[in-house]
Amino acid sequence: MIRLNSVQRWSLFVALVLWAIFVIFPLYWMVTTTFKLRADIYAGPALIPWVDFAPTLEHWARVVARYQQVTRAMANSAVAGLASAAAATFIGGMAGYGLTRFQYKLGFLRNRDIAFWILSNRVLPPIVLVLPIFIMFRTAGLVDSRAGLAIVYTMFNLPIAAWLMLEYFKQIPIDLDESAKVDGASYMQILTRIALPLARPGIIATFLVCLMFAWNEFIYALILTFSRAQTLPLVVAGQATQHGPQWWDIAVMATITIAPLLLVTILLGNRLIAGLTAGWGQ
Repeated sequence: MIRLNSVQRWSLFVALVLWAIFVIFPLYWMVTTTFKLRADIYAGPALIPWVDFAPTLEHWARVVARYQQVTRAMANSAVAGLASAAAATFIGGMAGYGLTRFQYKLGFLRNRDIAFWILSNRVLPPIVLVLPIFIMFRTAGLVDSRAGLAIVYTMFNLPIAAWLMLEYFKQIPIDLDESAKVDGASYMQILTRIALPLARPGIIATFLVCLMFAWNEFIYALILTFSRAQTLPLVVAGQATQHGPQWWDIAVMATITIAPLLLVTILLGNRLIAGLTAGWGQ
């Protein structure tokens, strides 16, 4: 373990505090904007409630009045995001486990080449496939549906999920699998009773990454939905009207969009940190 002297510790502490301020300040600005009058927003920097500006719930009341649109968009984001994150994590986990435990041979491709090919699919710009996917989904009746969004999000999150799970399974000694085989365990028993419990921090991290990508996705939600399956990012973008960006409503909708994902991260983050700390202590 690296030991730091007092100067190094204080320098690290100051750097972390400055970085935390740099990251948190835009969120603070967004949240305080939801409580400002329009005049206060255009007047200039106003940071402290009851000091720089008088808080108001006017903008929240207006958004709540449209609760049906907001709740429908939140439900669409939740269903498509959670379903796609779970599917991508499950399929990606199977791919990652297989690439670390078995040797595949597809022509001149080996495991390392297959893993790189899987990841390279994530590099493809999503806009390239918008038109063919739209045509296929319209033919299949999946346009403007939660199922269609879940399928698309799973498809685009699968490469990153497989790559992340591949790296986590690499950290699990293969000797454990061989010992279980000697005791008569099947491949499925090894996977469910040994590999998956040990890879739990990786599973949680992969699920959260996929959920964040799906929750914040905009391009495919814009092209593949019209009214029924609109997600929260589309509702936020919809606050830019012919009268210009409605910054107060955008701030409220952006806060509503971030809140559920932030809550999920907080709830699962403790388990993630605990699992990683336990792994380092072994």
